[in-house]
This record gives sequence, structure tokens and C-alpha cells, in this order.
Amino acid sequence: MIKNTLIGLGLFVSACSPAVAQEPIIQDHYKTIIDQKPYHVEVCKDVSVSGDKSGDMLKGAIIGGIIGNNVGNIENGGTLGAVLGGMLGHNNSNATGGTKRVCSTEIRYNEESRTVYSHSTIKFVSQGKWYTLNFKR
Repeated sequence: MIKNTLIGLGLFVSACSPAVAQEPIIQDHYKTIIDQKPYHVEVCKDVSVSGDKSGDMLKGAIIGGIIGNNVGNIENGGTLGAVLGGMLGHNNSNATGGTKRVCSTEIRYNEESRTVYSHSTIKFVSQGKWYTLNFKR
């Protein structure tokens, strides 16, 4: 019984208390942005090369085939010329394997961060309820 009386009294007092005016709370918000400024740099590195002789062999076969087709009345002269030209191109190739220095230009960026104004918020109470609004100054 006493418990119910105290609860009822507490509710009565809280319902009858005058509204306390709250000052609005204004807060500014900031954000960090990053400015990127490009610059060019030359980058060199050693790369492996295979020493593939097939390109020289193919050139020799093409040239040999053309010459074989235009020389006399030899049956299958183009084929014979292509085979011989491919063999000569392969044997005379100076392609070697190993490493090769390769340079290229790359774009890189310097970054600079700075803090700028984003927005503001205002918090206020109206009829016992809190409200928050965003705005820009």
C-alpha cells in the first residue's frame, strides 16, 4: 500500500512540475579532406627476357617463302624457301636470354590533409521532446 502511494505521489509531482526551459545547443561539425597532387617519376627495373628466337625464325620463313615462290619453276619452291629461310633466321638470330633494364614513367601523388567545416546541428526541446536539425552557416 505504501509502495503504491509513493509511486502515485511521484507521478503526481512529476506531472505538476513546471516545464524547465532548455537553451538550444548548437554544435559545429568538421571533416577531414585529402588533396592529392600528381607528379611524374621515372621508375627503372631489371626484367627477365627469354631470348626467344622464334621471331627471327618467322621473319626468315616469310622472306624465304617469298623468294622461293619467285625463283624459277621449282615445284613447291615457296615451301622449300620458307623452311630454309626459317632455319637460317633461327641460326643467325642474336637473341639471348638474361635481364634487361626497362624504364617507365609513373604518376604518383602527394597527399595533404586538411580540416574543413561540414555542417552544424541545433538541438532543442519543444513540448518535452528533443529535436535535432542540421544546417549550414
